[in-house]
Amino acid sequence: MNPLFYAVPAASILALAFAYIFFRQMMKEEEGTPTMKQIAQYVREGAMAYLKQQYKVVVIVFVILALFFSLLAYVFHVQNPWVPFAFLTGGFFSGLAGFIGMKTATFASGRTANAARRSLNSGLKVAFRSGAVMGLTVVGLGLLDIAIWFLILNAFVTEATLAQKLVVITTTMLTFGMGASTQALFARVGGGIYTKAADVGADLVGKVETDLPEDDPATPPPSPTTSVTTWATWPAWAPTCMRVTAAPSFRRWPWALPPSMRLVPRCR
Repeated sequence: MNPLFYAVPAASILALAFAYIFFRQMMKEEEGTPTMKQIAQYVREGAMAYLKQQYKVVVIVFVILALFFSLLAYVFHVQNPWVPFAFLTGGFFSGLAGFIGMKTATFASGRTANAARRSLNSGLKVAFRSGAVMGLTVVGLGLLDIAIWFLILNAFVTEATLAQKLVVITTTMLTFGMGASTQALFARVGGGIYTKAADVGADLVGKVETDLPEDDPATPPPSPTTSVTTWATWPAWAPTCMRVTAAPSFRRWPWALPPSMRLVPRCR
């Protein structure tokens, strides 16, 4: 085997090491006032409840698909016997990356807001390093799983020719990618639905229970691409931590204001 291959698992371990370092640095930041800590805890509980429910459904789907691939591999012999296991490991590592990313994001939300009270640079540093945890985890786990599978298959697959052996290895590793993509599909679609539900729920709570007007800064603007953490924390933090000096027509999108009309921190 080419010695350069071992750079792949080494790179994956390095990526995971940096993800751990960034996570620890983020956890050392202060989470803010007691009110901010309480809200951040609510966000974590809601996010974990969503993730737990989603993974229950995903496990059922993966068991059914794994049985289907096993039928193809061991009964009809149209797939190689490694395919069901590669599919499951792909889904497992993808789900693990999603769990780590959710934990990091919910721990980082309050710390980012608190760091932004000191300076823009502090807030951006916490935010970008926390986001890097997810990116490095996805890349690190993906590379590590592919490297392990290649080592296993290269050692145990005994086909007649090198070309046939490479076909088996390639097919198996593609199945790993399919398992990871299947899990990511559930996370993407389910996360989008949950995000929108949190957005609408926060909007209704503000208008129905607390009689907030339409242009109040505590009313979250709808956006299907924004994370659930933003919408879950914005309605509660806005009236507590911010004072808007803009005209009512701009108060619904405060981050789009010119510098002279920005929000002024007022967290207690």
